[in-house]
Amino acid sequence: MTRLALIEREKKRANLVKKYTNKRVALHNIINDSSKNEDEKFEARLALQKLPRNSSPVRKRNRCALTGRPRGTFRKFGLARNKLRELALKGDIPGIVKASW
Repeated sequence: MTRLALIEREKKRANLVKKYTNKRVALHNIINDSSKNEDEKFEARLALQKLPRNSSPVRKRNRCALTGRPRGTFRKFGLARNKLRELALKGDIPGIVKASW
């Protein structure tokens, strides 16, 4: 089981990403707009750098919904590989069956 502090940190990051999404998109649009002059683009880059570091979506980490495990997580189910296997063998996940050939 993952330490609770790490799980809470991920929740905090998710909230920051949601909070600053619109502002980040607006600043990225200014930076990528070819009709803007260099001064406006520079100001937009500075404003983007002043946003909290954890508001960037690339800093989020996929974690298992049950255990908080950071690696081996299936995006479709939100579960780590070992928990996915356990639940699939018990028949708790519809449509997933053990392969046999």
